[in-house]
Amino acid sequence: MPKSYVNEARKAVGRRRDRIRPIIERLAVEHADARIALTFRSPLELLVSVMLSAQTTDVNVNRVTATLFEKYHAPEDYLAVPQEELERDIFATGFYRQKARSIRGTMRMLLEDYDGEVPRTIPELVRLPGVARKTANVVAAELGDAQGIVVDTHVRRLSQRLGLTRQEDPVKIERDLVKLVPRADWARFPHLLIWHGRRVCDARRPRCEDCVLVDLCPSSRV
Repeated sequence: MPKSYVNEARKAVGRRRDRIRPIIERLAVEHADARIALTFRSPLELLVSVMLSAQTTDVNVNRVTATLFEKYHAPEDYLAVPQEELERDIFATGFYRQKARSIRGTMRMLLEDYDGEVPRTIPELVRLPGVARKTANVVAAELGDAQGIVVDTHVRRLSQRLGLTRQEDPVKIERDLVKLVPRADWARFPHLLIWHGRRVCDARRPRCEDCVLVDLCPSSRV
């Protein structure tokens, strides 16, 4: 189980529903450039990039896909080579055997069930091999129809520190967040938390003195 930050939220700073809009508004100004860090040109490239991003950095994925996407353009391309060749092509992302199996299984299902197109709904996306809810949420949101809120390690940590949830499980955290965050903000909200988590609200040494949410955060150390 990852470290919990729930118990850091000790100060009284108001109701969650009263704080959520100013939290979003301030972060939107502070991180106006917040967006997905993965590089892609099509729904298929997006899907593959997100699948490769498990247990590695976005920078590493982009380094691999810069070459990968010049070689593989359509679902058929991923199935036209031996699995061992695809494994070599994605080796640097780690867990390459499992990722290669998942990608090839996904490509097969795209061709058999979706006419080679990436589906847009969460129920359809999670049917794909190797695609869990987090991946499905990312893909749906980036394709313009957020149907939930992505919960990664940054979103989990900041949601707990901000007192937006007392849950530990990402699925339960998402349930709390979708009740609070306006649907129009479901796509950008995780990006705002992710970028704030990278730039300011560090896991070990949060820079509360530089945080625009200091008066809204029950975990503030200032």
